[in-house]
Amino acid sequence: MSLAAHLEELGRPLVEEQLKHPTVAGIAHGDLDEAVFRSWLEQDYLFLLDYVRVFSRLAWQAPDAHLGDLVDLAHSTLHEELSLHRSLSGEFGADLDGAQKGPACAAYTAFLLDSAASYGEGLAALYPCMWGYSTLGGRLAADPPTEPRYRRWVDTYADPGFAELTRRIAQMIDEAAPDRAVAERAFLEGMRHEVAFWDVPL
Repeated sequence: MSLAAHLEELGRPLVEEQLKHPTVAGIAHGDLDEAVFRSWLEQDYLFLLDYVRVFSRLAWQAPDAHLGDLVDLAHSTLHEELSLHRSLSGEFGADLDGAQKGPACAAYTAFLLDSAASYGEGLAALYPCMWGYSTLGGRLAADPPTEPRYRRWVDTYADPGFAELTRRIAQMIDEAAPDRAVAERAFLEGMRHEVAFWDVPL
């Protein structure tokens, strides 16, 4: 089993935990309180800005074979994911420019930026966000919400293009071959931050 596949096995129980979280369940059913989603949207917008910085910090260290992928991932996050957030912000009345990081967002971004000081560890640390959302999107798309705004969110992360980016990160982890124990620790800490992130501040 490859290292990335091993990490995914470790992470599956934490994906199941996310699926049971009231915020995720509300998105899945299409009946999540708008105030909760608005707060999540603001927090995730701030998170993604730092996620772009994580990709950029890793790109500085990357082997030539990975450099283009990391630049593409930074571009996709900045121009596609954040575009979705800006589009949804008007529909939910979110204040993206005035938002401040809550404790979960601040802790998660600090962890990722610190982890990105080491190339292999940084890849393992960021993988929970890519793989987790791709997995959540695929699971939720099997019975998508009828509420169109939440359906757009699900469709974004269930998109085959997003799954392809996730698979490329998995390949890069295997090619970087970080220390297994270090990768496990970084990945599982990232997964725990993913679960905590759904407890949005109101």
